[in-house]
Amino acid sequence: MATLPLPIREFAPLAPLTTLGVGGPARWLYPVSSELDCQKAYAFAREQGAPTWVLAGGSNCIVADAGLPGVVLHPAVAVGQLAIVEEGPGQVCVRAGTAWDDLVAWSVARGWQGLEALSGIPGQVGAAPIQNIGAYGQELADVLLWADGYDVAADQPRSWSRDECQFAYRDSWFKRHPGEAIVTAVHLQLRPAAPAAVQYDQLAAALASAGAASRPTLEQVRATVLQLRRSKGMVVDPADGDSRSCGSFFTNPLVDAATAERALQLLARAGEKAPQWPQADGRIKLSAAWLIERSGWQRGQGRGPVGLSSKHTLALINRGGATAAEVLAFAQEVADQVAERSGVQLHREPVLLG
Repeated sequence: MATLPLPIREFAPLAPLTTLGVGGPARWLYPVSSELDCQKAYAFAREQGAPTWVLAGGSNCIVADAGLPGVVLHPAVAVGQLAIVEEGPGQVCVRAGTAWDDLVAWSVARGWQGLEALSGIPGQVGAAPIQNIGAYGQELADVLLWADGYDVAADQPRSWSRDECQFAYRDSWFKRHPGEAIVTAVHLQLRPAAPAAVQYDQLAAALASAGAASRPTLEQVRATVLQLRRSKGMVVDPADGDSRSCGSFFTNPLVDAATAERALQLLARAGEKAPQWPQADGRIKLSAAWLIERSGWQRGQGRGPVGLSSKHTLALINRGGATAAEVLAFAQEVADQVAERSGVQLHREPVLLG
């Protein structure tokens, strides 16, 4: 057997590296913090004849119970390395292993607008372009200039422009081409001294109730978003069992107008204004949480060690000792009931590894 470099761990447990806390071990866990590290990791994988995966902050994925029988690249910020580098007025380069919320807190403290509504999202910066993370009216695509990374097929570093990332709602080129690239850094353009842009009704209402409706500061927006996320169990907290999840389990479905109208007629209560958001392409975005609740599911309901959060029906939680198979089976049960009662198919947001 080849001599292993010091950073590599064999048969490393992966469940503790995820927010859901399920899944088996990695045959090899290989920390990476640069394009060169990625090149070495893939060379090692080829030497072993082993497949590869990438696991960052573990907040939007489900690791299979059998684990990952290959090399798992784990983006990390090297000790002593500056993870956030200013490149110009409002422009920054951020290494992939940086905790996302650390970046948001840093930008708000600098008075740079553009990320404040994305406060409290778990995970690392390198995963942000894959999912095109978004919340409360902001998303990564609004501020990303380009992403640096490693092109697996070409076996060399590469950059992807914003257009090449092909961002869409919770989607990107990276997500549609799994295993073809790993992001090592992102370059963002934020707006120094710009006022907070509140574009989401729930956030605006929460700011108004806190007396900060007219011209809220970036700090007030961040604090309010964190409060909203905590109320839904969407801020990772060891003391909050409802946060032992992978965040929103289903994306809000985009459907044609006829499907939306039929679903709302079937599920809406008398006099209720059902949540819906018309899109530029003529489709309608519906609330997955609303569909779940109107299809007969309640907060806190579950099956054994798996259930819906007691704070938000869009989160599936590990109550303790759950397996990946049990999580997926329960999710399918929820989705099947929604489809049966509304005619709308829900789609899983977290990525399944293994």
